[in-house]
Amino acid sequence: MIAWTLPWKGVALWKAARLRDKWWFIVMLILNTAAVLEIVYIFFVSKRKGLLDKAFSS
Repeated sequence: MIAWTLPWKGVALWKAARLRDKWWFIVMLILNTAAVLEIVYIFFVSKRKGLLDKAFSS
């Protein structure tokens, strides 16, 4: 289980820190959801936030 969860958690925490998503970072750091929450963040939330940041920074 650790071999599955650790890489997902690492990538998700890195993306959350890079996108300055403080609350997502804290939630993912504390909760152990067998990588489900991390996968949702990586593939859905971070991509949407990244697109919104690019749109508003132009």
